[in-house]
Amino acid sequence: MTHLLNTIKTRKLAFATRTASHWVSFIRLFNYAFLTIFLVPFQVVNLLFFPSKASFISTLHHKLASHVLGLQIKVEGSPTKTKKALFVANHISYFDIVAIGSIVPGRFIAKQELSTWPVFGILAKLARTIFISRSSSSALKQLQLIKHLLFQSERLILFPEGTSSDGRKVLPFKPSLFEAPIQADAIVQPLTIRYEKINGMPVDLRSKPLLAWYGAMDLLPHLWQSLSVGTITIKIVFHKPIRAIVFSNRKKLASHCQKIIALESEKSNQ
Repeated sequence: MTHLLNTIKTRKLAFATRTASHWVSFIRLFNYAFLTIFLVPFQVVNLLFFPSKASFISTLHHKLASHVLGLQIKVEGSPTKTKKALFVANHISYFDIVAIGSIVPGRFIAKQELSTWPVFGILAKLARTIFISRSSSSALKQLQLIKHLLFQSERLILFPEGTSSDGRKVLPFKPSLFEAPIQADAIVQPLTIRYEKINGMPVDLRSKPLLAWYGAMDLLPHLWQSLSVGTITIKIVFHKPIRAIVFSNRKKLASHCQKIIALESEKSNQ
């Protein structure tokens, strides 16, 4: 009888915990949607009449969204003040965009497929995201576009791994777009993003899948789960800016940035 009562209590507690988690996810998603809908008209006006001010609303959106979604952002170092700059980072989660975007006013470079995603594609376009194709036939055109934007003193943000990872190690960087900052004589600044804590407890190998979105994971179920975990502490480490033209070719520049970011990323696995 006692065992039966304990089993019932355990199941009731588990049900209450799941219900509370679902409510946390719902409230955070609702607040994010409300915030986004509120700011969209201002961004549309900026894009139409004040394009030079468009990054202000995007940065504000990311800053407010980080609070709404329960993200606590810690920063080490500082982003370069140079306008003609390419920021390169490792990629673990969709939260990377909110975290980095809250600190660095700039335009993200993303894969072309994102532009067709419901809701997220529209938001990316409003944030002036630069979409690139993975086809080799588009490589030269895309290189010229990135170089042109850098010459226009745009600040760009790139995830050179080309995909998100499980956070255990930094994947090799794809070097093709590193040619643009070399030709534009721009600054490249590597930065490492690390997921350090969940509700004050260190993120370990077992809890990383709660935050890292990679492989064949479905977006919406993973997002719902991630929103329910509580406060997520994210650390962004800005490394020393590099003058791209110092490197003789894009592969050496990409490799250099990858090694710097990977070395810092490994600290989260220790």
